[in-house]
Amino acid sequence: MKIAVEGCCHGELDKIYAAMRHLEQREGITIDLLICCGDFQAVRNIDDLECMSVPNKYKQLGTFHKYYSGETRAPYPTLFIGGNHEASNSLWELYYGGFVCPNVYYLGHSGVVNFGDLRVGGLSGIYKSNDYRRAQHERPPYSSDELRSAYHIREFDVKKLKSVTEPLDVFLSHDWPRNVARHGDVAGLTRKKPFLRREIEDSSLGSPPGEDLLNTLQPSYWFAAHLHVKFAALVDHGNGRHTKFLALDKCLPKRDFMQIIDLPDKSAGDGFWLDPEWLGILRANHLNHPIGNERNANARVADRADRVKHRAWVDARLAARETASETDSETRATARLKRPPFPFAPTAPAHAPSDRRRPGTGDAPRVVHRNPQTVALLDFLELDFKLDSKPKDVTNVANDANVRRFPLPPPQGPFGSLVPRNLPPPPRVADKNEIDLPGDEPEPS
Repeated sequence: MKIAVEGCCHGELDKIYAAMRHLEQREGITIDLLICCGDFQAVRNIDDLECMSVPNKYKQLGTFHKYYSGETRAPYPTLFIGGNHEASNSLWELYYGGFVCPNVYYLGHSGVVNFGDLRVGGLSGIYKSNDYRRAQHERPPYSSDELRSAYHIREFDVKKLKSVTEPLDVFLSHDWPRNVARHGDVAGLTRKKPFLRREIEDSSLGSPPGEDLLNTLQPSYWFAAHLHVKFAALVDHGNGRHTKFLALDKCLPKRDFMQIIDLPDKSAGDGFWLDPEWLGILRANHLNHPIGNERNANARVADRADRVKHRAWVDARLAARETASETDSETRATARLKRPPFPFAPTAPAHAPSDRRRPGTGDAPRVVHRNPQTVALLDFLELDFKLDSKPKDVTNVANDANVRRFPLPPPQGPFGSLVPRNLPPPPRVADKNEIDLPGDEPEPS
C-alpha cells in the first residue's frame, strides 16, 4: 500500500489530487489512500463559512463543494481529521465519523477506522487548556467564542482514545504532541521557524494530551500539520517500539506539503471499514459524553471490564450480519466483522453558481442536522441521538437511567430571576405537638 500524506488542506482538494496524479506519473506508482492532517475545510456552501473561525477577508469557498454536490468525484479514497479552521457545524453532525462526500471520510472528533488492513486513529482540533475539560456545549448558531472553542480538543475524546489497546499503524493529529520536536533536527526546525526556539526549550510547543497519547498508544507512524513546516522525528519508547513522526506544510507551490509513504506489508483490499474495538469504546462511553455547559466536565470513561462487555456485544452484532455471497465459512466470518461505514447522505444544499454572495456574507446555520450516517451508526449500536441536545437542558449523569430530575420552581420575590445564595433559615412556626428537648437551643454564632 502507498499512502499520500498531506499537511493542511485549506480547501484545495483539486490541487492536492492534481499533485498526486503528477507523482504517480513521475514515479510510476499507484497511490491507494490520501490522508489529510487537518484544516480540511469541508465547506459545502457560503453559509458554512459563517461557522469557521477565520477573518472574513481570508474566507474562501474552496473546491470541496464540487465533490459534495457530485459534480466531481474524489479520485482517491481520502481520510482526514479536523483542524482549527473548519466548518464546525458540518463536522459536529459527524462527531463519530462519516463520509463528508463520496469517497472522503472524516475520522470524527476522535476515532479509529480501518482502510484495508491499515488501522488509523486520530484526534481532531487543537489543544487549549481553558477548554480541555469543558463539556462540548457548542451548537449552531455559534457565538464568537464558540466558533473557536468548537475545535478545541476535549478530555473525553482523549480518554476514549487512551482506552484503545489493539495496535495502531497510524495516528493523526493537527497540532504536534508536546516535546516531539526534541526527537528530531531541532536546529533545522528553528532555522525555518526561529520563533519556535523558546517554546521548544520550555516544553510549551505542542499538545500535552497529544504527548500522553503518543506515549500510551505508541503507533508506528504519527502524522500532523498546523505549524506549516515539514519536520520528521523518531520517538524511541524505550521498549523496542518506535514512532516515526512526520509533520507537513500547507498546500502551496514550492512547499513540502505532501509525502508518499510506502507500506509494503499493507493492503488496501477492503477499503474503509468500521473498527470493532472503537465501536465497543463508543458504546461503552455513550452515557458518559459530556454535552452540557459544565466548565469542568470531569470526563469519565468506561473501565476495562465494561469495554470488554460492549466489545463482545459489538462482535456479536457484526457477526449477525448475513453475507450470502460468501460461501467459505472462515471468509464469511471475517467479512461479517468488516462493516463498511454507512453511505454518504447530504444534509445541506451545495453551493450553486447562481449564489453571488461573497464569503463572509452568508446566513449562519442555526440548527444541528441529524446526519443519516450518524443516525444509522447510533441505531446500529442501539444508542440514542444526543448531538442536537440543547446544552442548558442536559444533565450529564452517567450510567444512571433511574435518576429522577425535577425542574426548579420559578423564582419568586425580590431576587427576580436570580437564585439567591445563603438563604436565611425559615421562621420558626409554633407546633402544639412539638416538645422541647435539652440541646435544642441554637448555638451562639
